[in-house]
Amino acid sequence: MTVPTHTRGPFERAPYSMARRDTIGAGAAEAHLAMIKRFCKCALTILAAGGAVAGVIALKAAVHISSFSY
Repeated sequence: MTVPTHTRGPFERAPYSMARRDTIGAGAAEAHLAMIKRFCKCALTILAAGGAVAGVIALKAAVHISSFSY
C-alpha cells in the first residue's frame, strides 16, 4: 500500500499547512485596509472640493449682498 505525499522537498511546508493560511489571511487584511484607505481619501477629497465650492459661493453672495447696501 502506498502513502500519498506532496512533491515538495522534505523541509518545505505543505500548501495546506497553517502557516500558509496565516500568510493568506494577512494579505487579505492588507488588501482590505488599502481599500478602506483609498475610500477615505476619495471621500476626503470630495468633501474638500465641496467645501471649496461652498466657500466660493459664500464669498460671491457676500459681495452681492454688500452691493445692495449702497
